[in-house]
Amino acid sequence: MATLIRLLGDFDLAEEALHDAFTAALERWPVDGVPGNPRAWLVSTGRFKAIDVLRRRARFDRAAAALAASIEAAASSAGQEVEVDADEVEDDRLRLIFTCCHPALSRDAQLALTLREVCGLTTEEIGHAFLTDPRTIAQRIVRAKGKIRDARIPYQVPSRTELSDRLDNVLHVIYLVFNEGYSASSGDALTRQDLSGEAIRLGRLLVELLGEPEASGLLALMLLQESRRAARTSEDGELVLLADQDRARWDRALIAEGAGRLEQALASRRIGPYTLQAAIAAAHAHAATAEATDWQAIVALYDVMVRLDASPVMQLNRAAAVSMRDGPAEGLALMDALLAAGDLDDYYLAHSARADMCRRLGRTADARASYARALELTRQGPERRFLERRMAELTTGNRLGKHGFQG
Repeated sequence: MATLIRLLGDFDLAEEALHDAFTAALERWPVDGVPGNPRAWLVSTGRFKAIDVLRRRARFDRAAAALAASIEAAASSAGQEVEVDADEVEDDRLRLIFTCCHPALSRDAQLALTLREVCGLTTEEIGHAFLTDPRTIAQRIVRAKGKIRDARIPYQVPSRTELSDRLDNVLHVIYLVFNEGYSASSGDALTRQDLSGEAIRLGRLLVELLGEPEASGLLALMLLQESRRAARTSEDGELVLLADQDRARWDRALIAEGAGRLEQALASRRIGPYTLQAAIAAAHAHAATAEATDWQAIVALYDVMVRLDASPVMQLNRAAAVSMRDGPAEGLALMDALLAAGDLDDYYLAHSARADMCRRLGRTADARASYARALELTRQGPERRFLERRMAELTTGNRLGKHGFQG
């Protein structure tokens, strides 16, 4: 797909050509045998199928005739079969990622286009993941493709001087995809491994092709977080807090790989927010028990983090860490100041964290009110059931966990 977009210069034409090429392969390969270079065969067949489509359109559209002639001329000069090696394919995928994440597109459009064109998700799957009507997702994708075409956004990896600014967009989109996979916005499952797996795959691709330190930092963060997946839910799918997780179920291979990627990022001395978050995740990963967690180091890392990213969510994370280092009263003071500012009023994790701090302080009425507010805001089954159990605990006096840190 990525190679056809480069050759044809049009997303929709490339998608139609790819479909036609696979249809031809299903018809011919059982009879003729699989060609020696299936990828090159598919690309060449797709390109000539696209020329046929454009010729049919040419009766009504002069631009289609000109495009067909241009593609045909390029095909003739290159020979009947396109030579497509693995390096070229990876280069094409990288070009496609940067095109989908071009800053001229809105963030929502970047996300939808990347998931559709790079990851291959359907509009229904994207809509389900991000609580958006599939028709809205489809419209975003159509508008994004139109903007790329009309603004003649180049299908290329940015120059070294532009790379830093453009890379931030790409990393952020990959991070959003991973976060939705790591903690789904809604539904009966806590996680969506298909999305987090795609994000990690893209992260590895960026590191291999670019070698940028912050790309390594993001990959490290995703690997370290993903290492806890199996322990984050019980056998019946219920949420298990970080402090209560069976650390024997953490994936040590992913932790080792994540730690190695983190070392690469730190060695560059070009440390960004993803690398810092990976260092925080590593501090959790290397603690043999919840009690052995180095909260002093984690708060220190958050202190640096909020200087780079003073977003309310990052300050919320710092407040939660302070509550573990200095006690719930200190964390609650920070949390109440954040909530008073209004930016986190609709963020259920803020109210859930506040409820836990109040619970630990014995402020039962305040805890119940915050749990109720969190319940109003979350649309995910395991999280709702966890919050309901927490509220029941306030009545029965049973303890369901050591603290409210999610994993």
